[in-house]
Amino acid sequence: MSGFRLLDGSRRALLTAAGAVAVGAALRPAFAQSKMKIGVIGSGKIGGTVGRLWVKDEHPVLFSSRHPEELAGLVKEAGPLAKAGTVAEAIAFGEAMLLAIPYGAYPAFGREYDASLKGKIVLDAGNAGAARDGAEIAAEVEKNGIGAVSQEYLPGAHIVRAFNTLNYRILADQANRPAPRLAIPIAGDDAGAVKVAAMLVHDAGFDPVIVGNLAAARKFQRGNPGYGQAVSATELKQKLGLAP
Repeated sequence: MSGFRLLDGSRRALLTAAGAVAVGAALRPAFAQSKMKIGVIGSGKIGGTVGRLWVKDEHPVLFSSRHPEELAGLVKEAGPLAKAGTVAEAIAFGEAMLLAIPYGAYPAFGREYDASLKGKIVLDAGNAGAARDGAEIAAEVEKNGIGAVSQEYLPGAHIVRAFNTLNYRILADQANRPAPRLAIPIAGDDAGAVKVAAMLVHDAGFDPVIVGNLAAARKFQRGNPGYGQAVSATELKQKLGLAP
């Protein structure tokens, strides 16, 4: 498998979108008439968990892996709106994508799939660690920021960093908890993609917190203040120095 990237958007438009989606419910009118088809690339702990939450909210989801026949149990558990397929099938199916593969696979993934992901909204959940992904790519992420590196590998996609900060068990246990909901930080360069990602975070059972553009995704990459914070939106904004 391999990796991924994104598009541009105006800073002013992004800030406008941020205000509009401070509460996930504010997004619903624009999308109330239909649910989005979502392709999940990498259907392990994060991909499988978040994908099941979307199915629960009645989004059709195609889970994919290099061995889709091994996903029968996940699909059965998720319910009738779930199905399994290849990565290529997930890309063709999804109006939005969740990328949840090992970060060391991003370069090869990008070479193989960037063209087919051109123009797609991609929620990028990857994290880079030297032990698993290799010292070279971990150093690149540390130097340039993970948002910029994902953009480098997937230049054709609209990337939004999301679902990278918390263990899958926390996501499964805390989704749709009573208010205040658990916060999920997100960041991206394209205002429209960020708005869709915020809606999908809300539909999975969390409060989206828009941190900024892809460069700002450094604030919640592994080892930085926004990473590993199982807190409310108000608390996360305080930790990251964002406006209430």
